[in-house]
Amino acid sequence: MPRFSVIVPVYQAQAFLPACLDSVLQQSCGDLELLAVDDCSPDSCGTLLEECAARDPRVRVLRHSANQGPGPARNTGLAHAGGDYVVFLDADDTLVPGALGAIADRLKETSEPDVLVYGHLRVDWWATAVRDEDTGLLTEAGPAPFRPSDRPGLLSAPAFVWNKAFSREFIEREGFRFPTGHYEDIPWTYPVLMAAETIATLDRSCVQHRRRRQGSVLGTTSLQHFDILHQYERLFAYVDARPELRQWRPPLYRRMADDFSAVFTGDRLPRGSRAEFLRRARAACLLHRAPGAPVQPRTRLRHAMVRLGAHRTYRTLCAALRLRGRLTRSLRAALRHTRTTALRAHYGLQRRLPLRADLAVFTSAGGYDGDPGALESAFRDLAPHIRTAWIADDRHHHTVPTATRRLRPGTAAYWTALARSMYLVSDVDLDPRLVKRPGQIVVRAQRGTPLDHIGLDLREHPATARDTDFAALLRDADQWDYCLSGNRHATLVQERVFPSRYTTLEYGSPRNDRLQRAGEADVARLRDCLGIPEGAVALLYAPADRGYRRAQRPMLDLDRVARRLGPRFVVLARTRYAPPVPAWRHPRVIDVSGHPHVASLCLAADALLTDHSPLMFDYAGLDRPIVIETGDWEAYEAVHGLYVDVREFPPGAVANGEDELIDVFATGHWHDARSARLRATFRERFCPYDDGRAAERVVRRVLGGTAALPSVVPLAERRPAPAAEPATTPLTSVSARWCTP
Repeated sequence: MPRFSVIVPVYQAQAFLPACLDSVLQQSCGDLELLAVDDCSPDSCGTLLEECAARDPRVRVLRHSANQGPGPARNTGLAHAGGDYVVFLDADDTLVPGALGAIADRLKETSEPDVLVYGHLRVDWWATAVRDEDTGLLTEAGPAPFRPSDRPGLLSAPAFVWNKAFSREFIEREGFRFPTGHYEDIPWTYPVLMAAETIATLDRSCVQHRRRRQGSVLGTTSLQHFDILHQYERLFAYVDARPELRQWRPPLYRRMADDFSAVFTGDRLPRGSRAEFLRRARAACLLHRAPGAPVQPRTRLRHAMVRLGAHRTYRTLCAALRLRGRLTRSLRAALRHTRTTALRAHYGLQRRLPLRADLAVFTSAGGYDGDPGALESAFRDLAPHIRTAWIADDRHHHTVPTATRRLRPGTAAYWTALARSMYLVSDVDLDPRLVKRPGQIVVRAQRGTPLDHIGLDLREHPATARDTDFAALLRDADQWDYCLSGNRHATLVQERVFPSRYTTLEYGSPRNDRLQRAGEADVARLRDCLGIPEGAVALLYAPADRGYRRAQRPMLDLDRVARRLGPRFVVLARTRYAPPVPAWRHPRVIDVSGHPHVASLCLAADALLTDHSPLMFDYAGLDRPIVIETGDWEAYEAVHGLYVDVREFPPGAVANGEDELIDVFATGHWHDARSARLRATFRERFCPYDDGRAAERVVRRVLGGTAALPSVVPLAERRPAPAAEPATTPLTSVSARWCTP
């Protein structure tokens, strides 16, 4: 008997079906059966299912001789299911990697409940993923499992069937089956939740629910939407037949009114049918209305119009609201134009005033970090007579030191600083409206040693470049006076892909000075702040962004990696998934994605685990182990382009895939003598100047010329911050905390 029976009704989904099936069969928890029900699909879905079944014995293909709809197709799957738990999945949806493993763990933690509710991602047709709006209902705080009355909000959520795992024994005992129709989830989901004796939640997005551009029922205009009236009649008939469920009438009525108003206002009904739908919806509301069903203020108008059946009144109010919206937008546009004109005049006036040699402005892609952050600190230490200011959005202001003035982009103070400051330091393109004045000095920092293609080389990679304006890129480079470089490789690449007359300062990477100057006490303090247990081996997992994926998703199942590595290892996960997917559940995986200072994470980690991230060049300066995972190297290289093939010139051990990666750590290859030799060669090539004084060399060169620049400390004489001592016995727990050092 498998742990899971995954039931997939299939109809006209041939473009999405392979990804759906693969997402199930490639789960780390492989104890499953996949029941795919071909609902007489007229396209190639049947062939695709047969091919998949031939490759994997866990796949069973069931067929209907005539199209019956998703409800009867799911019933067919239920009749053949043999797993402990049943999971439903639409043919154009996918399971997130590691989802079934997380579901299995949560089921075990909560004593095998009747129903487990988990989160999902809404994926639009252009692949933008957004987490569902009802995540607050999925909190795992409090007792688990619980009864439906302990968390009544679950019956106010939409009636999705694919975000839940159902105990097969419970479903068979209660005799639940899906009805026919297009809104078949309604008379299934709510009765199941009301009948369940035990329910649990999993605060993790396990399903990616696709919203098709065309073809979905909710996106079409047809009379089929009248079916929602019949499905709610079925639901209330179920409730009326069971007096003990009377308490659920108020939230179910509120849900019904929400759904009726959504159908009526969402352009789902053909012209001429709205009045009839509203009349029948009003009758249903009068019949099933229950006291004690409070309505949110923003939906009261819609509820009232449905309850009263005021079709013409509602249309008049909608027209008035649209008119008000247009007037509001016009007024805001006029105010923006007036403000822009005033700021443009202010900037023009400021440019007529003398430059201030005692002013320097800094900015970076994120917060106070990277080369600009290190240079701003060096300016204050080496040239205290120069006042510094930092340009950042409000969300990054907390990262800026109190001794530095904060500037918000687009304000009058911002334009004053750009017009009057002698020094402009940035690792991003300057404001295109900036007019560089004679005497201003622009210092351009880069965001690491280039591994991916940058600058003009991006013309060969349209998926990565996307909206890059190469003419604007060259105009920005023409304003640079100096461009920073950490090594000869970076110099040769940058001068070719950013052709202009600037001077390259090949002095090292200022942001890495901290890695050389930190000591044992700093490392211990940072590890304590991050919640790393004493004696643990901390692995910093920092993968690169995938420009060819609009919706980022994890390449490694960190929960599985942490389980396989054992209690001695702790994983610091610094990912850039948008939205953050998934929420790592293993107690030895600490999510540090929001940490503002990557240098702090490098100092705290005993080893770096990455794939194509240029962070490897910075981390190599610490002379600590680096492990490279190259599972999708060819795809990444084809889309992004790569200057260095780290498979041929690695900084340490290389693994191709998750299993090889686990083996690298299990066998000790990650920190053996060969890994040390590879790292030494890599460090010699890419870290020749990272001795802790790169920022000082840059500042002295920019302010005073080439005289008296600090000499470079040889590699053999450098003493970077040491790693923490590993534990000699296994660890039992991790207490994750958060602090900003």
